[in-house]
Amino acid sequence: MIKYIRLLRVHHYIKNLLVMAALVFSGQLLDTGKLLSGLIGVCAFCFASSFVYILNDIKDRDKDRLHPKKKNRPIASGAVSVKSAYVVAFICLAIVCGLTILVFSYSSFALILLYILINIGYSSGLKNIPLVDVMILVAGFLIRVVYGAIITDIPVSNWLYLTVISLSFFLAFGKRRNEFKQLGASAGTRESLKGYSVEFLDKSMYMCLTLANVFYALWSVGDSTAEHYHSKLIVFTVPVVLLITLKYCLNIEKETSDGDPVDVLLHDKLLIVLCLLYAGFMMFVLYVGKFWL
Repeated sequence: MIKYIRLLRVHHYIKNLLVMAALVFSGQLLDTGKLLSGLIGVCAFCFASSFVYILNDIKDRDKDRLHPKKKNRPIASGAVSVKSAYVVAFICLAIVCGLTILVFSYSSFALILLYILINIGYSSGLKNIPLVDVMILVAGFLIRVVYGAIITDIPVSNWLYLTVISLSFFLAFGKRRNEFKQLGASAGTRESLKGYSVEFLDKSMYMCLTLANVFYALWSVGDSTAEHYHSKLIVFTVPVVLLITLKYCLNIEKETSDGDPVDVLLHDKLLIVLCLLYAGFMMFVLYVGKFWL
């Protein structure tokens, strides 16, 4: 059972919480109907992501066996056969189809289909093209947010969209940076690294991080934000977000991991505490503080 949990990459499901972003930031999390739709959307993306992860692992199993970390993946190590992996993948796809029907709209269907198709393209060779590989990773994050906004029928501020896009570029470039540092440009397990340099990845990573913090700050101080949430306390989350991103950068600079965002987060207790502090303060401002202030 554990090998199949690893095959599904359950620990990466944390990324799919982005589907709930529009609902949480709208202050409507307690709306039962919207909450149910959001949770269904999260589940749909969990199985959709597992589907594309499995297809990617099947296609890359030979290269993964040459990688110091990826060689332990279930398919590359031989713990799960290719035939069994295909069966699990299409069970995931069937579940995605079933869940999508529950929150169906043409736009939401098109988005989850787009997510699957661009990731199939990623696995089929687009990941070998510098910048295109990063753009696909960013698109995956953005699609989750837009999908969540559509199925819950909640508009999202353009500043927040820009924050998500910039932060996603930062995370993607950070991942490539550490892969480059650990494997080198000549590593056969990641062809796109041949088109990058450490200098470019460093500059791009920090440029996108700066933009993400600026866009978030602009959203927090905007008049529409203060009026919509009936609170000017949101501006005080800016230092917390800055501290979170700085701690993340500190972890990346240590080069003790390949820069995978989930691994960086889950292996740092202080970073987890900071994220929980941010989440707790935002929940207070959006759902409690507005009645007091």
